[in-house]
Formats: sequence, C-alpha cells, structure tokens
Amino acid sequence: MRVRVLLLGALATAVIPIPVALHHLPGAPWAGSGTGSSPVAAPWPMRDARRATDGSPVASEAAALPRPLLHAGPVSASSPGFWSWALLDRYTGELTGSPNLNAVNDTASMIKAWLAADYLRRAAERHQILSTGQLHTVSIMIRDSDNAAAQRIYEDDGGRVSIRRLFAMCGLTDSRATNSWSLTYLSSRDTVRMGRCIAEGRAAGPRWTNWLLDEMRSVRGYGRFGIIQALPADVARNVAIKNGWLLRGDGLYRINCLAIGRDWVLAVLLRFPRSLGANHGMSICRSVARQLMAAP
Repeated sequence: MRVRVLLLGALATAVIPIPVALHHLPGAPWAGSGTGSSPVAAPWPMRDARRATDGSPVASEAAALPRPLLHAGPVSASSPGFWSWALLDRYTGELTGSPNLNAVNDTASMIKAWLAADYLRRAAERHQILSTGQLHTVSIMIRDSDNAAAQRIYEDDGGRVSIRRLFAMCGLTDSRATNSWSLTYLSSRDTVRMGRCIAEGRAAGPRWTNWLLDEMRSVRGYGRFGIIQALPADVARNVAIKNGWLLRGDGLYRINCLAIGRDWVLAVLLRFPRSLGANHGMSICRSVARQLMAAP
C-alpha cells in the first residue's frame, strides 16, 4: 500500500505542516473482495488499476489515477477544545490528517453506521430474512438518527461485542468500547478506516452493502449537515454520510462528521463548549471539506 501522510495543525488558526512518522493503514481487501463471502458489487465504478501484493495500485498506475475531489492539502480552523480530521484516498491508500488524528472522541450517532452494517451482515450470515419492520428500524436509525432504533439494534446485535467486532474487522487501532453505543470512542483515522470498511463491503457484507450506502445517502433532516453541504450537488447526491451530534452533561458539544465518496473517506471530530452552539462544529466540518477540495 502506498501511504503518504501529511499531518497538518488542527488546534490553531495558523497551521504549519509538521513532519512525522508514516502511519500505515492495516491491510484490507478492496471493494469486491469480501471476507470469506461472495464479492460485493461496487457501489461506485471502480477505477481500473493493477494491484500490488498488498492490494494497493502499483506505483506507476496509482500515479496515473485521476486525483480525487478531496485530496491532501493544508487545513486550518479556529476552535477551542478538541478537533481532529483524517482523509483517506480509497484507491491509493493514502492517509492525511491532523497531528492528533489518533486522538479519540465519543461518537454519539456517528457509530450508527457500524451498528447497521454489523446487524445486517450477521443476519445474512445466519440466512435470516429480515422483516419489513426490522429494515424500517435500521432505516430510521440511519436516515433520521433515531436513538430508540439504535438502542434496539445495539441490544439485538450483542451490545458491546458488536463494537469489538468493528475494531477487529476494520483494523482499528486507537478506539475503545464502553457499555453505550453513543460512548464508543473513535479517532479520526479509525473513523475513515470504518468508512472504508463499509464502502468496500466488509462491514455489511455482499447482501446489504449497497442498501446501507443508499440509506446513508438518504440521511435527512437535522442530521444532514457538515461535509455533505460543502460538496457540489452532483457529487453530494452520491455521497454516503453519518454524523453525530450531542451536548453532554460536561457542557461540551460533540460534533462528528463522516462522509464516504467514490474515491475518498473524510472524518472530522470536534468537542467544544456549549456557548458556541452546534453550528460551530458543523461549520468546521464544512470548512475542512472545502479546504481539501481547493487544495493545490
């Protein structure tokens, strides 16, 4: 896998690139390879490139691939408290992000993308035919971020054990589980790893991957904010998202944004004082996406 990590300041208005050691994503199959199951139909057209032994495009052909809409570049923002971002090129494996891309934030509703994927995959593995009611529960958990639906899915799927499956299946290294789905702790780089795991079909499996991505493209209402709002309309309609937002008892907002494009995955995580309001974090998610689109 060809990995070039450009880590950029994330906690101040002025941002200066900082040289650091490379961070390699764990090896993982590409879309269509599956994990002990039949191939998943790629939800987007795959760019044709020969693969090296680790699954990434060979260097000469990777260099010839068109640059994704979001690509490595400088990012700056001003926010008190914590914020972090990570961007993954799905086809080259290149990972970029803030110096603290391994620091964790509690996910709130963003983890619902995994809850849906794990529940659907395991149902298929058991050859279980899901009822209309069960699919409706998954759908409103994703589209409307329904918390009661999420709790039902979480409990039916084994609770904390489901989150541990996420870490193992998607190769997460920084994150930890608790007894609450909302209090799952992910880093921004683990969040993009989770996004790639969903996009490639490992998380939801061959039966349900495209269905889940369509649900994530159909997020509506208050939860449709952040990265998706920065994208051109013709791109946004094909981007899968799941955001998290919550004001906790410590007086700090959690705003987390995950977006999966055709050839990229972007995550932005924030934690900041309630006095700034939720729109503060949502606007930073938009700003990060805009800066990465405009990067030279």
